[in-house]
Amino acid sequence: MKKFSTYLLVMFMIVFWIIRILITVEAEFGKNFMGITPINRIFEIVILFATLLCVILIVKRKIVGSLLYLTLHAIYFGGDITNKISIITRGDTLTFYQNIELIFSMLGIILPLAVLIDLLLDENRKNNPRDKKTDWFYKNEQFDRKIDERADKNNYRTM
Repeated sequence: MKKFSTYLLVMFMIVFWIIRILITVEAEFGKNFMGITPINRIFEIVILFATLLCVILIVKRKIVGSLLYLTLHAIYFGGDITNKISIITRGDTLTFYQNIELIFSMLGIILPLAVLIDLLLDENRKNNPRDKKTDWFYKNEQFDRKIDERADKNNYRTM
């Protein structure tokens, strides 16, 4: 993770994940967290565990992690968003708690999209990967040997 935007997105992912854990735990105790209940408790728990794997893959700059994160959240939150929008288009009004659920569902779609866009726009991800074992030698000018007229012309580096 080289970019500041990636650090911020991962922090938002973790905060959103913790809030979803609190919502799920409160629902298991028969309460609701700020009026929000899980859409499907079993699938919510599966998403919570899969998000851990996705966060690790996203930190390692893998597109697969971002695509998995987006797919799981789009499946889970997409149906809720379409249900709430269909209620609005019929002319009915949403309650306060339904509006909060709609906002959380929209965050559940916007955050994975932002992570995917961040990974796709990072040109250094594939073009310039870092290898800490050799970068200290090949990317450090202070370790270059000074060549003068007496020095032999052999290449001390392989590249």
